[in-house]
Amino acid sequence: MFDGFLTFRPSCEVCDLDYGSFNSGDGPAFFVMSIVGIIVVGLALWMEITYEPPIWVHALVAGTLSIGLSLLLVRPLKGVLAALQFTNKAEQGRFR
Repeated sequence: MFDGFLTFRPSCEVCDLDYGSFNSGDGPAFFVMSIVGIIVVGLALWMEITYEPPIWVHALVAGTLSIGLSLLLVRPLKGVLAALQFTNKAEQGRFR
């Protein structure tokens, strides 16, 4: 489905489905920020209450986890949104 990390191929190699009509926009980024934000903030609060680590530990853990989870989640979420567009036959909105 993907040609690069986040770019779609022109079409499916098996069924020749045109991927050019799929446009997820900022949807994957919104969901990634929401999911990663909840996880990282929850972990930071838990770490602070339980262990009271220095600020550099918070920065190291939060930075590493934020970048890692974001890179891990953005591609599958983009694929899910493309699949939802296909399943629901989503089109560009038009005025009549």
